[in-house]
Order: sequence, then C-alpha cells, then structure tokens
Amino acid sequence: MHLPPKFLTVLFCLIGTLTHLHAQNTLTAKEKADGWQLLFNGRNTQGWHTYNGKGVGAAWQIQDNALHLSVPNRAGNKAVNGGDLVTDVAFTGDFEFKADWKVDRLTNSGIFFFVQESPTHKNVYDTGLELQVLDNAIYGEADENKHRAGDFFGVANARVREVNPVGSWNQVYVKKQKNQLIVTLNGFTVHEFDLSSADWKSRLSGSKLKDAPIGKGVFAGRIGLQDWGSPVWFRNIKIRRL
Repeated sequence: MHLPPKFLTVLFCLIGTLTHLHAQNTLTAKEKADGWQLLFNGRNTQGWHTYNGKGVGAAWQIQDNALHLSVPNRAGNKAVNGGDLVTDVAFTGDFEFKADWKVDRLTNSGIFFFVQESPTHKNVYDTGLELQVLDNAIYGEADENKHRAGDFFGVANARVREVNPVGSWNQVYVKKQKNQLIVTLNGFTVHEFDLSSADWKSRLSGSKLKDAPIGKGVFAGRIGLQDWGSPVWFRNIKIRRL
C-alpha cells in the first residue's frame, strides 16, 4: 500500500515523539556502561526528601514523566506542602550531572550542589551552590545581578544567555573534576571555573556562601531542588561518579 508523503511525515514525527517520551528518566545502554545513575525514576519521589526533614511534601507531584512543583504561579517564597528537596545520598569526589528543567511564566527555582544538610544551616541556600532555574522575565531589562537562569546565584553570571522559551525544556550539564567546574546549558558553556583559583575563592568570600562548607573548600554533599513558590518541572536527573 502506498502512503502519501505527508502521512509518512506525520507518522515518523509521531513515532519519534513517542520514542522520546518513552525514553524519559531512563538510562541508555551507553550510560549504564559508563556508570550513570538515575536520581529520579519518573514514577515517584524515591531517593529524595525535604531538606532538614523527612518525606516529600504533597506539592511535589509526578506529572508527564517529570517531578513537578504544583503550585499557583508566584505563590510566595515556599509552597504549602512543598519544601526544598535533596537527595537521600550525599556525593563526594568528582562527578558529572545532567538534568532537564522547565519553568512557567515568572517561575523562580534552582538546582543546588554540594548541599551539607545540617541544623546549623536552616535553608538549603545557606549551604548549597545554586544554579538558577528561572523565567528571566522576572528581571526584565534590569542590570545583570547574578540571579538569572544559568547563573550561580550571587556568585557568577552565566557567560551567555541561551535559555529556551518558557514552557520549553532546558538541558543542563555539570562536571566537577580535579578542581575544574564546568556547566553547559542547552549545549553552550556558561561557566568554567578553577575551584582552587583566587578568582573563585574571592567570588565565594563575597557571597552568602562565605561561611558555608563550600566557602571553606568542601565540595561534597547532596543535590537539591528548590521550592520558591512557583511551578517548575525536572526530569532526566542523572549523576555519574568520576
């Protein structure tokens, strides 16, 4: 049977979409061979808990194969039954990390690294290095402030602004190895730092992290996801120890 070209095009697009959806929150054969681990299985919040707490707030839901903070837009600094999440496992040594994130209009959130969970640190941002997840429209035409998507909050601006439109997925990749910290967003390198350099140490000493473990050169801890009272989605959260 001969099928019209337009029908074949639609069919191939549909198959590609279904395949892509099916592949979410899984490891490819190569990723398995290379030692990657899933931090989110796409079905539940296993492996995560509220920072300095237990369990996961009901506002964190599974939606369309993603971990979704389901709250009204710009609800406030913390969602009811939400809370910042951290991994059950604390990581030491070098690693690679990758994840997809998506925001709604005026969403503010973040991904944290090197989180040291302790009653001494009341908030996750008191201890973790935050990679901003944001709708940059929040700041409009305001001057650069180290608070936009892809920035290390309060520490460093992203080299370039390559964020996909609100409602679209963004891919972030982080590599920490031998005092080198590299971050790419949607395939563009947005950060590249020598963690032993005077420049990096000066950035931390001039930030709110100056008294945190990372400010003292401790690059170990949990991965965190921020609840800042606005809708955000995460998926394909993976890590590989180096």
